Amino acid sequence: MTDQAETLREIMRQRGSDAKQNTQTRIITVASGKGGVGKTNLSTNIALSYAAMGKKVVLMDADLGLANVNVVMGVIPKYNLYHVIRRQKTMREIIMDTDYGIQIVAGASGFAKIANLGEAERRSFIEELQGLSAADVVIIDTSAGVSNNVLAFVAAADDVLIVTTPEPTAITDAYGIIKIIATEIDNLNLGLKLVVNRVKSVTEGKRVSDRVISIAGQFLNLKIDYLGYVYEDPGVQQAIIKQKPFLVMDSKSKASICVHQITSRLEKIEYREGSGIGQFVKRLFGKMN
Repeated sequence: MTDQAETLREIMRQRGSDAKQNTQTRIITVASGKGGVGKTNLSTNIALSYAAMGKKVVLMDADLGLANVNVVMGVIPKYNLYHVIRRQKTMREIIMDTDYGIQIVAGASGFAKIANLGEAERRSFIEELQGLSAADVVIIDTSAGVSNNVLAFVAAADDVLIVTTPEPTAITDAYGIIKIIATEIDNLNLGLKLVVNRVKSVTEGKRVSDRVISIAGQFLNLKIDYLGYVYEDPGVQQAIIKQKPFLVMDSKSKASICVHQITSRLEKIEYREGSGIGQFVKRLFGKMN
């Protein structure tokens, strides 16, 4: 697990082959203790928010048992990571452009087998990830819960976003995955950040985050940063049904503004509503008309 994560970290931190590339790829892994908390939807819309900042973004669907980034975005990929694992395609060959200003790497069932690959096969696959290193930001949407794959992507990240909701089971499972990360990853030195999804108020988000952060500090001696919250928003469900990111459906919705604030905090900049996102969304709609 440690060797796999270290190799992955080394590959993903390499600069892109483009001579104009002058920054290292930032890796953001999004994880959750349980399914159904909106992790994939959040990953997708954070990717779009980064694109609105002018970043070159790759969204990688590493939830390969139930891959659904392409469903959220309403696209049908021809190839996916299964073809890379089988050495039928390279990573660069399966990266897919979208109408939303980002690229995606689609997932597929059976990816868990990477944990059982031989050393040469494993290294070959991990080296394929260098095909993503030309991006400014790579967002990795992992499967819910904890597996060796999830832990490897967590260990390789610059930032790890733990997504939960105010539901008691989601809060318990969020603490559970944080505990496993703390105990299973040696020399843990990454930014663990908490996002509370589907809150009804600012107070509710703060209450949930305070609980998780306090328990993690008390029992794990681990510092968790509260990155922010996303409001419960009926527009999100409408966007899911229409298979379009909610950031595109309504860039000024409560959920969209929350996502922009979260991305701004990741970049340590101040979010100002209307600073370019309107034109970005207009360009997107123009492409789709």
